[in-house]
Amino acid sequence: MLRALKRHGLLRGKKLGIDASKLEANASMRTLEQRLSGESYTAYVRALAAEAGVDAEDEAAVRRFDRRRKDKKLSNDEWHNPHDPDAKIGKTKQGTTKLMYKVEHTLDLETGAIVDADVLPGNQGDTADLSRRVENIQERMRAAIGEQTGEGEQITIESITADKGYYDTEQLRRLQASGIETVVPDRIENRNPGRLSEAQRAAVIAARRAVETKDGRVLMRRRAEYVERSFAHVLDSGGARKTTLRAQRNVRKRNLIQALSCNLSLLLRTLMGIGTVKQALAARLDALELALIHLLQTLTEASLRPVAIRSLPQTCFLQKAASPSCLRLAA
Repeated sequence: MLRALKRHGLLRGKKLGIDASKLEANASMRTLEQRLSGESYTAYVRALAAEAGVDAEDEAAVRRFDRRRKDKKLSNDEWHNPHDPDAKIGKTKQGTTKLMYKVEHTLDLETGAIVDADVLPGNQGDTADLSRRVENIQERMRAAIGEQTGEGEQITIESITADKGYYDTEQLRRLQASGIETVVPDRIENRNPGRLSEAQRAAVIAARRAVETKDGRVLMRRRAEYVERSFAHVLDSGGARKTTLRAQRNVRKRNLIQALSCNLSLLLRTLMGIGTVKQALAARLDALELALIHLLQTLTEASLRPVAIRSLPQTCFLQKAASPSCLRLAA
């Protein structure tokens, strides 16, 4: 797919935008187990409720106690789900605690094509090994396009654009050292570069300048538009905000298929003007409506147009004086 996008000018691979979003795993918090003892989460909460004087046999009371207790802490180092060990405990944007994965999309900010789609553990930070992940993205792009043809070698990332969650001075320094411009706003507004090392100070100043330039502001707007749109298509409209699969490799395969569908839609929309099944059906309905309108107009014009002489009965032409029947027919 990336090779086809490259062939039709929809993949540049120079200015990339990256962001991550969370999806709910197909695993329940109620089925958690402690890694060492194997005790279930339900039994653990019932024991705490009994110590607090709550009837452990009353499920509603136990759930209410678990929801209201203040010292509620769940660590991925202590708890896991036996049905999906790859799912990690984390908080959603709504503040609820669930088992989840993290989907990361990297897009070409010049065309809107998804150049890489990965599924990470739900508890992994955005800045964890960011420089290495960007290098892997470039290698995968080159391998997908084909290094043997020479086209893959032309793909070189020039800039990476992200939000404040991806800001880390050391990772920015490594990216800039590899020749990649970092358009990432600082999460700390009054940061004092004087407290950093010389290399990190230079990285912070370079990132700040990149964000404040005209091109940097354009890239930030495109990142917010293209990357968030990909999440809307793949996760929300695509029905993948809550996965039905288990294991990280299976969730990654499903995410790759849906990202491929988005790129296919972009390619079809560029070549044919229609990128989705709904658009194709709508176009067929529009074409059918236009055909019916044209047919009705033709029939109406034919009914109002005088009948041609060759279409009249031959007996009418043999008469020197038109009979009333022929006059009615001609009318």
